[in-house]
Amino acid sequence: ASVSEPAQKCCTENIQPFLTSILEELMGPVSSGFTEVRSLFDKEVNEIIQDFQKTNDMTRLKENVDQLMTLPFNSVKMEPCYLKVNLLQELLQDLKSRFKVYHIDFVIQRTQNFMQELMENAVYTFEQLFSPSHQADSAKIATTIEKVKLRVLK
Repeated sequence: ASVSEPAQKCCTENIQPFLTSILEELMGPVSSGFTEVRSLFDKEVNEIIQDFQKTNDMTRLKENVDQLMTLPFNSVKMEPCYLKVNLLQELLQDLKSRFKVYHIDFVIQRTQNFMQELMENAVYTFEQLFSPSHQADSAKIATTIEKVKLRVLK
């Protein structure tokens, strides 16, 4: 009871007025990172579509879809996504001094983990919605892949 009132006053005067601007600053790199994840997924699926349209090879399509499933664990391909979030390092340095925010690396790492999890969910959903072995008409496969991709991106 004796701490509640001073803590409330401190929070109201020293933190709450800045929360909106802080969140806006932090959301820039975070949104940029998640947009990069979306773009990477879109690019990879488009490459699968283009490859299939050129080759019309069901075995190769299956291999490409299997390879897509490893995308969240491909550090080279995921790196541009992670780099977008590294901008938080600079933004959080200011917060560290003003608001005693510690463990900046943890915030960045957790954000990158969420990005990887999002990619895992995207490729898993793609695999569940599209199974090349269930496709009878190879002429419709590219269209089906595109529809599944758009559904996942929603």
